[in-house]
Amino acid sequence: MQPVIVILGRPNVGKSTLFNRLAQRRIALVHDTPGVTRDRKEVTARIAGRDVTLVDTAGLEEAPPDTIPGRMRASSEAALRGASLVLFVMDARAGITPADRAFAAWLRRMRVPVLVVANKAEGRAGTTAAMEAFELGLGDPVPVSAEHGDGFGNLHDEIAARLGPAPEEEEAAEAERPLRLAIVGRPNAGKSTLLNALLGEDRMITGPEPGLTRDAVAVQWRDATGGEVRLVDTAGMRKKARVQETLEQMSVASTLAALKEAEVVVLVLDALLGMDEQDLRIARLAEREGRALVIALNKWDAVEDRNAARRRVEDALMTSLAQSKGVTVVPLSAATGRGVDKLMPAVRAAYGLWNRRIPTGEVNRWFEAALARHQPPLVDGKRTKLRYATMPKARPPTLVIFGTRAEELPEDYRRYLVNSFRDHFTMPGVPIRLQMRSPRNPYAEDDG
Repeated sequence: MQPVIVILGRPNVGKSTLFNRLAQRRIALVHDTPGVTRDRKEVTARIAGRDVTLVDTAGLEEAPPDTIPGRMRASSEAALRGASLVLFVMDARAGITPADRAFAAWLRRMRVPVLVVANKAEGRAGTTAAMEAFELGLGDPVPVSAEHGDGFGNLHDEIAARLGPAPEEEEAAEAERPLRLAIVGRPNAGKSTLLNALLGEDRMITGPEPGLTRDAVAVQWRDATGGEVRLVDTAGMRKKARVQETLEQMSVASTLAALKEAEVVVLVLDALLGMDEQDLRIARLAEREGRALVIALNKWDAVEDRNAARRRVEDALMTSLAQSKGVTVVPLSAATGRGVDKLMPAVRAAYGLWNRRIPTGEVNRWFEAALARHQPPLVDGKRTKLRYATMPKARPPTLVIFGTRAEELPEDYRRYLVNSFRDHFTMPGVPIRLQMRSPRNPYAEDDG
């Protein structure tokens, strides 16, 4: 197992900036607003010559357990279970606060190795200010500037000293590549509750307040089928006109990035509200990015007329999402857990179709039959001769058709070919790319 390094500290001391710097890429949202990070984020990082699991947490605050800060603190405390090392971050510019002292005393009781990181210690004055952290009774502080990268050589050395020597021989077997799954949807549709239900633990902060999740949060997980999954919960995507604050714009950008990196997208709908234009917009985005799609119809236990509710969603998909024809809809209740066990089999099935390669011989047998049923139309009064088809890649399935004036075929005929291909090879709900290629005319080249 990789060592687990957990970053803790008060809000706005630079934990997420430190996390991004150690991970060597921007993963966590960074903003001047205190409390931007509300859920734990995990990433595998290379520190001091070895792979570690790096965990960013919400800011530690004294608060009642039923409040948002209280739930954030409970999530941070849960991160300590199994931690190999805690990086306790304080703000060297602000100096030691009563909250720092209280949390330092709490950490001493936890019996977890702790390294104090005095952040924002730019220059000689900052390094001097960092020495105040000796008062915390947690050993020598390491002054750094996460924003500018100062002091990170020393930080890596100190981390290495506390983790101890790496095993002489690490297993050479390549780890199973996880399925990348993103959970998306409007605010308050139940995305984080669904993630918690899948994991069987309160991993994400949930509650009736819309917009609790602000950043895309990745969790490594092994589902009941025994397969590794990299599960990403995302911030709720509102209509563009409502996305005004800088922080929310950053949240939406983080959601879009998570969607682009995913292989399968679970769109969570509130079954009581049905599928509105914003849900369709999110589904079209997944379709445009070429991702396999599964619909999770959440809060199903509260629906009275279930046949009507399901019919409304399927009608919306059929009329507005041509590429998602036949997409799997899984009714469930994330809050009670009913139906949640059916989601991952549907995800695995969608992934299998999305990842499927069809041999060229089979593709051309379908192609000949499709042409026999419906010949291509004339283009500018001239006959279009389509010669052959191939499927050069999957993820998503991509169909390339070669022929004279193929690139000039009208949209309705292209749609006929895609639908015929989808039906023949039984690929419901999977986006299919169609590319047309015409042979190059050697006499059309420019002189010289």
